[in-house]
Amino acid sequence: MKKVLKYSVLLIAIIAISCKSNISGTDDTPTSGSISIITDETFAPIIQAEADVFQSIYPLANIHVIEKPEVETYNSLLKDSVKLIIASRPLTQEEKEFFNQKKYFPKEVKVAVDGVAVLLNNQNKDTLLSMETLRKIFLGEITEWNQISGSNKLGKIKILFDNPNSSTVRYLIDSVCKGVKPKAELSAQQYNKQVVDYVNKTPNAIGFIGVNWVSDRDDTTAMGFLRKVKIAAISKESVATYQNSYQPYQAYLATGKYPLYRYIYMISTDPKSGLASGFVSFVASDRGQRIILKSGLLPATQPVYIREVQVTNEF
Repeated sequence: MKKVLKYSVLLIAIIAISCKSNISGTDDTPTSGSISIITDETFAPIIQAEADVFQSIYPLANIHVIEKPEVETYNSLLKDSVKLIIASRPLTQEEKEFFNQKKYFPKEVKVAVDGVAVLLNNQNKDTLLSMETLRKIFLGEITEWNQISGSNKLGKIKILFDNPNSSTVRYLIDSVCKGVKPKAELSAQQYNKQVVDYVNKTPNAIGFIGVNWVSDRDDTTAMGFLRKVKIAAISKESVATYQNSYQPYQAYLATGKYPLYRYIYMISTDPKSGLASGFVSFVASDRGQRIILKSGLLPATQPVYIREVQVTNEF
């Protein structure tokens, strides 16, 4: 009897250790275990929404979503602090070679099309801006709002970003300034939500954040942000008009009419088919892409039908 009891206790201990190991992430599967992932803070709302749904479907899975600026996000992957990151650019050739030397072969999956929203204070009447105007603002050629519109008396333009190391700063320097270092004074907060609050309180401010923070019409936080600020319409043409300027809606991201668009990538260095791989597969699947569609972004792995609606009201 004592021998049977001894083996029973041993069996229970083995099961307990096995379960603990699975929770800690040392023996995770595509639908169970525990992992930490890092997302560019710009994409935090959509990635958290994906993780919440994934965990509701697979209750044995625990995904801890950590938000960081872009520079720190890639550094964490290079340091092997995490096996999965979500960011706005694929790995560079140098980064790929670094991983290959360590016998890691990263997998990159493009899961969504995102955009950069241009925020204005509710007092600002200049809601149509061209890419050329944005370029001149960054290069210091336009410093006052009355240089854009003579009737605009808001004074000196105050440029605001979420974080000096954010993907938004890098993207705008690459796409708007064409790699030229900005000469204008750029200010930064720490988070996208702080940019919204600052623009809301500062009439002469212009802010830049990820569309994800203001695109989900069912999200109370996003709707609260939209009540605080205006979203500018941007034109590819040198002169912005109501006919050639577009806000960052899904249809205009899909057609490329909204010029400030970029992609969201999930980059994994997990050598096995564990929880990181399972989560990537879920986000890229039909169900995961529907969550992206609902958020106001554009799915990248599933075909979607987007209908354009002509809006004649003033922005």
